Amino acid sequence: MTRLFLAAATLCGLTWLMSGQAFPQPAAELRLELNRLEPRENAACRVWFVLNNRSTEALDPVRLDLVIFGRDGVVARRIAVDVGPLPSGRTQARIFDVSGLACEGIGQLLLNDLLACGSTETSQRNACMDRVSLASRVEAVPFEK
Repeated sequence: MTRLFLAAATLCGLTWLMSGQAFPQPAAELRLELNRLEPRENAACRVWFVLNNRSTEALDPVRLDLVIFGRDGVVARRIAVDVGPLPSGRTQARIFDVSGLACEGIGQLLLNDLLACGSTETSQRNACMDRVSLASRVEAVPFEK
């Protein structure tokens, strides 16, 4: 009976691999959402993020390397944004202003890199980047990595 069970389990695993589907991945521990773009005076844009740290540890510092593309797909700006600390199991909003760039001209945000994620060490930043999920509630402005 044990051999039959092992053979069936192996066959199911091989069938799954051959189907081209990946094994289920754990849920992302750090969710970053582009929530809103708010026009400001003098062609500035206020960017609202909602961040959810689902991990069991607080993250401090957290710094994002963002690239902002115009509606034409051309890079308009590259900025570093400090959004930490992020307590464990909490959802928080963060805002920052981008001067000299109107919200209507923003076509996409790219999370180019994490400059810090609980640490500035490369291995920690890379591991954190693998656990990040991104979303955008701003119509026609994707937030990608």
